[in-house]
Amino acid sequence: MSESHQQTAEPLDLKGEVCPYTFVKSKLALEEMESGQVLRVIVDNRGSAENVPRSLSSEGHQILNVAMLNDTDWAITVRKA
Repeated sequence: MSESHQQTAEPLDLKGEVCPYTFVKSKLALEEMESGQVLRVIVDNRGSAENVPRSLSSEGHQILNVAMLNDTDWAITVRKA
């Protein structure tokens, strides 16, 4: 199993939210976590699926995966810096 799947990711369901709120809420969730912990953010719009990983990466966090779950939802998996 890959390193990114060794830890259980904390879920954060942001369906129905749009940027910048998806980024802000993701950032706030990460602030509550320990360094190295993994967060799995679920969003339901393409803008957030593109902007949240870019913004979190620019904050120094490691984007492990961005995956389309179905026709409307994406999962963004990020490890806290």
